Amino acid sequence: MARNIGRYPQFLRTFVFKHHHGSYSPLQARAACEGNSPSTRSQWCDYDISTDYWTESVDTGVTKEYWLDLSDVTVAPDGRSRSAMAINGSIPGPTLYANWGDTVVVHVTNSLSTSLNGSSIHWHGIRQNYTNQHDGVTAVTQCPIAVGETLTYTWKATQYGTSWYHSHFGLQAYQGIYGGLVINGPASADYDEDLGVIFLSDWDKQTVDELYPSAELNGPPTLDNGLINGTNIYTDSDGNESGRRLNVAFEAEKTYRLRLVNSAIDNHWKFSVDNHTLTVISADLVPVEPYTATHVSLGIGQRVDVIVTADQANVAQNFWMRAIPQSACSTISSSQNVRGIVHYGEDSSTPETTGFEFVDGCEDETPNMVPAVPKTVESADWSDFEDASVATNSAGVFKWMLNSTSFLVDWAAPTLESIMGGVTEYTTQNAVIEFNQLQWVYLVVQTTLPVPHPIHLHGHDYFVLAQGTGTYDSSVVLNTKNPPRRDTTMLPASGYLVMAWETDNPGAWLMHCHIGWHVSQGFALQFIERVSEIPAITDNATLSDVCTEWVAHKDTYSIVQHDSGV
Repeated sequence: MARNIGRYPQFLRTFVFKHHHGSYSPLQARAACEGNSPSTRSQWCDYDISTDYWTESVDTGVTKEYWLDLSDVTVAPDGRSRSAMAINGSIPGPTLYANWGDTVVVHVTNSLSTSLNGSSIHWHGIRQNYTNQHDGVTAVTQCPIAVGETLTYTWKATQYGTSWYHSHFGLQAYQGIYGGLVINGPASADYDEDLGVIFLSDWDKQTVDELYPSAELNGPPTLDNGLINGTNIYTDSDGNESGRRLNVAFEAEKTYRLRLVNSAIDNHWKFSVDNHTLTVISADLVPVEPYTATHVSLGIGQRVDVIVTADQANVAQNFWMRAIPQSACSTISSSQNVRGIVHYGEDSSTPETTGFEFVDGCEDETPNMVPAVPKTVESADWSDFEDASVATNSAGVFKWMLNSTSFLVDWAAPTLESIMGGVTEYTTQNAVIEFNQLQWVYLVVQTTLPVPHPIHLHGHDYFVLAQGTGTYDSSVVLNTKNPPRRDTTMLPASGYLVMAWETDNPGAWLMHCHIGWHVSQGFALQFIERVSEIPAITDNATLSDVCTEWVAHKDTYSIVQHDSGV
């Protein structure tokens, strides 16, 4: 049965853009907007790059509507055949496009009839202002979508830039259930053409579900390959190659926007194009003051938008595009093989270019970023300290913890349903922190372990007040004057991350490490914001119906939950 979440008469308008099964194009022309051209990218209709989308409500009156079908498939992205999961038959799934101020409606059908998995779709980085029920997190904002059922998500594109959507059920995001999100709007630098989303993923002959038991007992396994936009070459022990490289065509002297996304389960990338300088203009749906670099770092879940000028045709016709896993925080055996080809002219051939020198490391771009719309962080009304650690349980299984608690929630009893049922007390393992009023929150996440972690917060951009190695104490200077703002930031190895945000968005919001193994093993907690306002923005009938369908499916097929629930 199809389910439509929510009550959004103020969002829904008469014009609907319909995007049907299998009909997507990897690049879709932006809607015409007065003033926005290759030489005036900072303009967007009646707005520009200085418009503060936190306080300015942009509404186009347009609804973009999409249909996504999740299915079990057999694929060979690097020439080796294996089982996987796809969206509308492809990995990555279709990129969904909207304009700043549009309403987005997405109908998601679970057709995973072979694996019998439940599913959900999380819209990574979308703030979901007053639409918490559409955040797509199993066991927090919904029950899993049962096989054969459809759930409709609706949300407003209040931000602009690059993001992605992915399943939040088990490890499905790394089985292939992910795709791009592009929300057109102004930019902090000019460019000629938009080349769309470029995913950087890790891959293996075995599925992540097959590898998970080893991850539980022995730590993260070493994957044997990586993909750029779902394709790459694999070289076996005898030197035989299979698969194909991603090819990107440049026209000399043009400028191109590349929207980079780290969609890996356990790899931190440094991205570069041989001989070409990158100009960074945005990160995690936050436009930044442009700066140049020879390579950019992406932690898992992060997005970085760069502009590349095609000014090297006099040097060569073919150049390597490189995604290099950083050995200090990555586990991939073919570390120098994750490459694509940038070519001038009609055809490509194997490049002979040399990569830039760099220092191997798991830092991210956050310290370099100055948001284009300046903001000041107010003093904290509430602060807390969360210590990240790992231990094994009585069965020898690794469990990640925050303040000695390993997160565990039940697919069949999501937090939002508990709120609607009047529950006011939660178990220790539910790891709930409640904020009942509008206030500023400062959160310190600390670890003594020599492992960095990409920390993702749902429902908010957060301000990065400090980030460093060693033990956090009161001597650490906090940056409150227009600090970097992201939804995913690296907690350094043996270090700390100081986050700040305002509790301006009622709902149940997950915070977690975006290393797939770690969140499945309990590295997460959840914030319940302004609980008294949640019932008015929640469609309880649909919430309950989805759970009823899931429980019936789970019981029929004896499905057992083996992970944290998210």
